[in-house]
Amino acid sequence: MTLATIADDLRFPEGPVALPDGSVVLVEIAAGRISRVRADGTIETVAEPGGGPNGLALGPDGMLYCCNNGGFEYFEHPAGLLIPHGQAHDYSGGRIERIDPATGAVEILYRDGDFGCVLRGPNDIVFDSHGGFWFTDHGKTRHRERDVTGIFYAKADGTHLEEVIFPSENPNGIGLSPDGKRLYVAETYTCRLMAFDITAPGKVDPTVGIGGAGIPLYRPAGYTFFDSLGIEECDNICVATIGESGISVISPAGALVEFVPTPDPFTTNICWGGVDRQTAYITLSGTGRLVRMPWPRPGLALAH
Repeated sequence: MTLATIADDLRFPEGPVALPDGSVVLVEIAAGRISRVRADGTIETVAEPGGGPNGLALGPDGMLYCCNNGGFEYFEHPAGLLIPHGQAHDYSGGRIERIDPATGAVEILYRDGDFGCVLRGPNDIVFDSHGGFWFTDHGKTRHRERDVTGIFYAKADGTHLEEVIFPSENPNGIGLSPDGKRLYVAETYTCRLMAFDITAPGKVDPTVGIGGAGIPLYRPAGYTFFDSLGIEECDNICVATIGESGISVISPAGALVEFVPTPDPFTTNICWGGVDRQTAYITLSGTGRLVRMPWPRPGLALAH
């Protein structure tokens, strides 16, 4: 499978969302902006929320919902890689934003302290069929300390925010099974793919795993870290894998289906587009590229 570069010179791209017109909306975390990449590679600014826009999803109202981690520091590696490193000196706080893709207007939907919740570094997001959304909080790293965080459920109208799973080990990517009954979460530094059984909108079975901590499905060997993820129509989980870089395709039973290598150690996310959802869009964040490639199986049609 051959990778084709659609756009480069992006500032740590992540959170790709494929749109029906063939364009892809994504975040540029290091630039604090949301961008649209047209099929011909043209890049347009959608919004500039600042901080560290990270995960992105379309909501039931047609708005973009953004996990903003508040910002990282960055290291320009001599090999040409942009590498995030710790909490930004001008860290602006974790938050969830609602963004109008037509006007670029940014509204803070939830911020740290709302509904008694601690938001340090919201990271990735997925909507369910009920109009609510799950998101991870990856936390922030400072000198000699790292936040202990969790996994949240919220309503798109701003009326409900709840930390459903706590603690979680540096949660990053998040997705839902095709039937909506299972929540998948990728942990970065432990490099584990976790599964939780959903019992109702925003609720998981507290008896699954030790103390309701979920079931570890898969952990690879080698120098690897998990980032964000996407779900195939057949319920395989495609986890962007940092270090020994690529996409780890994992079955719902926890077996490695295949590993698709990529040429960037900071491979961070995947989504699908095209009429058959068999065009994969992958963010190669260290080198600032959005690439596409044919995919052997269709990606899951998202709720919105």
